[in-house]
Order: sequence, then structure tokens, then C-alpha cells
Amino acid sequence: MKKSLFYFITISVFLVSCSTNSGNMGEEKAAKGGRVYGGVVRINETEIYSTLFPIAITDIGSSHIASQIFEGLVKFNSSDLAIKPCLAETWEIDASGTVYTFHLKKGVMFQDNDCFEGGKGRELKASDFEYSFELLCTDSKENASFFSTFKNRVLGANKFFEANKDKPKGKIDGVKVLDDYTLSITLTAPSSSFLYSLALPGASVIAKEAYEKYGINVKVGTGPFVFDENAGDDKVVLRRNKNYHGQDTLGNKLPFLDSIVVSFLPTKMQELDKFKNGYLDMIVGFSAEAIKDMVETQISDFAKKAPKYILECSPEMSTQYYEFNLSKLPFNNINVRKAFSYAINRNKIIEDVLKGEAFGSAIYGICPPSFKGYDITKITGYNFDPAKAKKYFADAGYPNGKGFPKIKIELNSGGSVNSNVVLEIQKQLLDVLNINVDFEIVPQKQKLEDEKYFSAEMFHASWVADFPNPENFLWIFYGPTVPLYFALPSYPNHTRYKNAEFDKLFEAGKSAKTKEESFANFLKAEQVLMNDAPIMVLWYGEDYRLSKSSVRNFHSNPMRLYDYSQVYIQEVVSASTDKKEEKK
Repeated sequence: MKKSLFYFITISVFLVSCSTNSGNMGEEKAAKGGRVYGGVVRINETEIYSTLFPIAITDIGSSHIASQIFEGLVKFNSSDLAIKPCLAETWEIDASGTVYTFHLKKGVMFQDNDCFEGGKGRELKASDFEYSFELLCTDSKENASFFSTFKNRVLGANKFFEANKDKPKGKIDGVKVLDDYTLSITLTAPSSSFLYSLALPGASVIAKEAYEKYGINVKVGTGPFVFDENAGDDKVVLRRNKNYHGQDTLGNKLPFLDSIVVSFLPTKMQELDKFKNGYLDMIVGFSAEAIKDMVETQISDFAKKAPKYILECSPEMSTQYYEFNLSKLPFNNINVRKAFSYAINRNKIIEDVLKGEAFGSAIYGICPPSFKGYDITKITGYNFDPAKAKKYFADAGYPNGKGFPKIKIELNSGGSVNSNVVLEIQKQLLDVLNINVDFEIVPQKQKLEDEKYFSAEMFHASWVADFPNPENFLWIFYGPTVPLYFALPSYPNHTRYKNAEFDKLFEAGKSAKTKEESFANFLKAEQVLMNDAPIMVLWYGEDYRLSKSSVRNFHSNPMRLYDYSQVYIQEVVSASTDKKEEKK
């Protein structure tokens, strides 16, 4: 982080503590605790969502939208990332640590939709989860969630997956409906991260009627907001679910907002311009330089007692990296991979291209330094060292770049961030290794699909934690997730990296009885991974969030998890009237 930004971060801390607002008020209605019903929150995603079908989601933008529509047994608390009840009110785990019994909330209704009789949503039952988990454990080209949720965890899940292609048939041994409101799930072995997996989009409940009518285009859940099919192709509109089951701790019926409007402007500068002109209420992820300019030119909007804007800066559980195609020349040669990793001046990228919106001048491994108790400084990674880069390149048979084949990097623009970074990397590889690399910018949806088949030599990739544990990052490279044949798609292990020692240490970390033992094995596994260099780690995420002070009760968190169910809009005339937001 640039030292010159300290002043602005200080301002942001002050503003968060004062938390005030102006905004789209609309028709208001008072609620308990001074909260307000009504209003619209307008946000932007730089990439249009790829899918809202829960088990097919692999990108953060799709998850941001789908998580407002669909729900699971449990969910993450957006303020501290702890697991909390959602559609399950309570649950018990037996003495063996393998049998989970969930007690569902009664009176939960699916959203009104034509797929139901009379267009009225029906009550959620335990059998709906049984059906949804069968979809989750069915081998289909859309299924990207089985491997991160039930595979190798739930009794009979692997067998069910192998026996069911495209359409589920039969039952999963470990999933039992005990009555309309009680469900049990039996694991093959204790798992400290199983509840995390149930909070992922893929474990959301889907009504059989909705899936049979809409297939993978299903947009009907139990969540606080309903997808508006008439909003047009240039935006997504989510409207208040009037029959939502949720309440806040004060007894207010949720949600407060009338709607959420998501636009799809392709660059962060367009997004910032729309925010400045009042067309957006919040933006996340833009350069420190842009913030500095805005604060300097509009300081009165930040510094007055009832400020117009709130600015927050926080580290993320995210890592940006490039993937190497390990299956063919030139990256099946470990010396080439190491040469590339040593050739990159990450500090220059962070300072000159990202303008401070990241950290990682010292690179250790794939895991960001965001997991308490997991010391990534024990990992030996790759920092800028031109001499080592040239030596490894020569050892690979390409002295001074001679004879190096033509390669292509595929990426999505990422609001122009990724495209700006690849230009700098292109220049650095030319300066250090004397090679020219091509790149192609494609839509996010295409990039995600191409990665599974690794149709280029390199891909830009990023990983934002699905749950707050290093297991989630190391799982990306777990060998058993790689298909037997190259013609089949590979997710999440796009590089198709395989190392028996890594897999053994990863499994030991997953099954460990204590956090300390788990992390010790994960650190060893991560070192094996970095020694093999299947990826080129670039930086660890850090995000700025700029919002109108009228947007209340939205919690930033390191996983970029968005929960609008308790967000409300309210104007405040004095900073003293709102000293703190209640944590949920």
C-alpha cells in the first residue's frame, strides 16, 4: 500500500464510524430500531453474469446475484464470515462427527412463480433438499459444485455421481428425509469444513417444479429478492420478495429494500463516473489513485459531519495468478515455469498499474495472508530475480529466448484491470527473457469455459475464498479432481496438476482433528505446489469500497460476500445520530 494513501485510509475509518447517507429513498416506511423500508440500491458488475444456476456457478459476479435469490441450510455471516442458520434453524452433529441432523424452519415459501400451481410459491420441505442434493451429485456438463461440496465427503455421493448422467435417479445413501422438516446427512469421515460447503451456492435448495420447467435457467428460490424477467438484457433487477421468511434481530420482516439494480459497465472508470454522477450507490474494487483524485476534488463530501460518501479499504481472501498449461510445450518444462515466475516484477505491477490496489511485493504461495494462524511467510515463493529467471530459461533450452515457441495468454478484461496488467507482463517478459507473448481478451463466460479445456498456453485466473480456510485454495490443485481424459473438462484444477505428495498432504490437512495439525499439513502441501510452479502468483487482493452513506448495514468482508437482506437506505443529518451498526 502506498504510504501517501494513509491520509485517505484514515478518512475512511472516520467515515465508517460516522456512517451516514443520502440516496434513492423512494416511498419509505419506518421499521423498528430506526430502520426504513423502501428504496433501491444500484450497483455494477464489470462482467455480465455467466449463470444463476447454483450448481454451475464458478465466478464471483454470478454468485453475487444468485445468493440474493437462492438459499441453503446455512449461510455465512457477512460481517465476520461465521456460519449461521438459514433454512435450517438448528442442527446437531453426532459423537462420531459424521452424522448431521438439520431441523428446517417452518413456513418458508418458495418465491411466487408460474412453475407452481396457481403461480403461488409452496412451502419448503426436507424433500426439496433431497432433490437439490441429487442434482448436485449428478454428472452433467453444468455441474461445477459437486467437487467442492459432496464429493469424497457425503456417504454414497461419489457412487451416485458415477451412476447418474444428466438426470438424477435413485437416492444418495447419506442423505435421508426423516420428516417434512428434518434432514440428515452422513459423511464418510469427519470434516471440519463441511458446514462451509453447505453455505456455498451449489448447496442451495431448488424446487423440483422450477427445475423441470426452466432447467439450468431456473431463477426461483427462497431468497430475499426475486429475479425480474422483464428488466431487459442490459441490467438485472432483483425485487423484494414479499413472502420472505427472514427477520432481523429486532423483529423486522426482511428485506428492507424494494429492489437491487445491477448494471454491467465494462470498465472501472465508467463505473466511477456513474457513481460520481449519482447513478450508482456503491462501487467495489478500483485503484487507490482514482480514490485519491476523488477525495482531493470532493473533500467536502467526505469530511463534513454528515458525509455524503463512505470509503473503506480492506484486504481480501483472494489471489490473482496465471495458470500454465502443464500438458504440452513449453510449460510442461518446470524450468520454463520457474523462469516466468522469477521474471515478473510484481511490485512494479502493483505500484504502476494497480496504483496500490493490491499487496504482494513479497510472494509466498497461492494462499493470501488472510487466514489467522496460517503463516504464509513459511512458504518459499517466487519474487523478482532476473538472474534466476535467465538461468532457468537457459536450463530449459531457451538461452536469451532463442527458440522459444509462440504462446498466448487468454484473459477477461476485468474492468480493464487484467488487460492493463497483461500489457505490463508482456513488456517484462520481453525485457527479462527476450520473448514476445500474445494475449487475447475474451468475455468472462468464454474464458471460464476455455480454462476447463485449457485451449491456450496460459490463462489469467483469480480465486476468491469460498470459505475462510486455506483448504479452499489448495483444493484447486487436488489431483483427483482431474478427469481421466484430456478431452473432458477439468474444474477447478485447470492446469491438471498432479503430485501424489501434494495430494497426500492435502488430504491429511482436510482430515486433521485440530486446526494446528491441519494448517501444518496445508503449509507442507503448499510448499510442494510452489516448488512445482504450476501457476505464476501475481498479487493478493485488497479492495476499496466506496458507497453513499445512505446505504446502511452492508458489511464488507474478505470473501466479497454480498448480503442485501438487511441493507436499508436512510438519510442522516448528523454523524452523532448513528454511532454504530448492529452486527448480525
